[in-house]
Amino acid sequence: MLGLGCETMEENNSWYMQAEKMKFISAAVLLYLLQNAIAANATTSYPNDLDTPFPTVYSSTRLSEPRSQLEPFENVTGSLDNQGVCHCSVYLPDTAFPVEKVERLEILAQQLSAKFDSELSKVSQYTKDIEIYEKTLRNLTVRIEHMEMSSVSYTQLDFQIIRVEISEMERLISQLKTSLTGSNVIVEQLYVEIKNLSLIVNQLESLDKNNILAIRREMVALQAKLKECEAQRNQSTPNHYFPPGNCSHGGIVNISQPYVIQLNWRGFGYKYGAWGMYSSPNSPGKESFWVAPLNDARLFEYYRLHSSYDDLLLFRAKEYRIQYGSGSGIAVYNNYMYFNAYNSRDMSKLDLNTNQVVVRKALPDAAFNNRFSYAGVAWQDFDFEVDESGLWVIYSTEASTGNIVISKLNETTLDVIKTWETKQYKPSVSNAFIVCGVLYATRPINTRKEEIFYTYDTNTGREGRISITVDKMLETIQSINYNPIDQKLYVYNDAYLVRYGLKFQPNLLE
Repeated sequence: MLGLGCETMEENNSWYMQAEKMKFISAAVLLYLLQNAIAANATTSYPNDLDTPFPTVYSSTRLSEPRSQLEPFENVTGSLDNQGVCHCSVYLPDTAFPVEKVERLEILAQQLSAKFDSELSKVSQYTKDIEIYEKTLRNLTVRIEHMEMSSVSYTQLDFQIIRVEISEMERLISQLKTSLTGSNVIVEQLYVEIKNLSLIVNQLESLDKNNILAIRREMVALQAKLKECEAQRNQSTPNHYFPPGNCSHGGIVNISQPYVIQLNWRGFGYKYGAWGMYSSPNSPGKESFWVAPLNDARLFEYYRLHSSYDDLLLFRAKEYRIQYGSGSGIAVYNNYMYFNAYNSRDMSKLDLNTNQVVVRKALPDAAFNNRFSYAGVAWQDFDFEVDESGLWVIYSTEASTGNIVISKLNETTLDVIKTWETKQYKPSVSNAFIVCGVLYATRPINTRKEEIFYTYDTNTGREGRISITVDKMLETIQSINYNPIDQKLYVYNDAYLVRYGLKFQPNLLE
């Protein structure tokens, strides 16, 4: 089959070159005939009785030069100048020779010649390509014959595909380990077998590659076990519901996809800010919303209040102005807004009914003026948070060397009730929030994903490490506010208002 294909390509190549040569010979013959026609017309005599006026041609000649006996011109009267040069007028008959057609034919002949040269160069390139393809086909033929004679057919790609499949199984078994509550002997056994399988594949690639089919059969069996285990997990793990205000769960186990509400009312240029939902004591159960875009990364001056979710979507609101707050760590609790007073370590309590600051008090030893802000979010030295038990503030001190400090506040007087110092460095955290007395800290994975990676339980004083991936719409999260009324996170993400739902796991101590 290979030999026949190559002979056919060579015959086609020879025929194509013969055809191009014939084109070139035809063009050359046409040019030759054209030149003969031009010569014949040039020597043709014209009648003397033509009425057409002749063009005048001026010529100059020396008197000392003898005239040729074969010169076809008649003797005419001329004049001699001071230098001895004779000037006379000669009248030539008008010609009817088709000069324009001759020029077009010459241009066409040049174009045909150039096209022939181009086609000839293409033929040469085609010949080289055909030789390369012929060698490639011969190499493929040799490889196929070798594979047919061998008992097992495989290439380097086989091992790469196996590694991808093993990585996928490792990812799935890791998810199973984190999602299943308590210990599971079957999952642990599968995890060990997959790790061993990865080591065996690496050994086979360098040593005994002939056992690849047996390894594949073992992989198929492991994949079947994983699917069965995942199906059992989905059937045996119900979606537990914990009503708002209930902290009998075991903490956050998962988070929903982001739900984008809208761009903030001041526009895309106001990337820093905060927002959330609150319920007034005068209207319990009624959902109201607040949005506070900062003028820049630091200055908090304007905010809006929306009396319903529909008003939020339609930008129907009351707008207010204050003087002034600092940073995006703003929170609203029981119809009061809490924020860091500008250029100070003071905490401010603002009455939303009157838009007046009713309490202002310093937070003892707190660092301020962008000393220990979150990573990627400037001027958030104070981060006020609200959970089921009340009002909190997250900050750092010089004594804590920049580590996170948590204080429970009296929402009426802003006095510090109790303080906890953690071992987590605050500038290495992108943001934080508190749920049921447990602090959750985040950090960026990339421009589209964030990770909840650290916890501190103020109920027990214990730190913990978790891994919950949070998808985000844009690169930077400026603030996170948890609302205990609907158990949702209200996130300000590069000027956009985004909301997340939380999923809690049952308390493992029950």
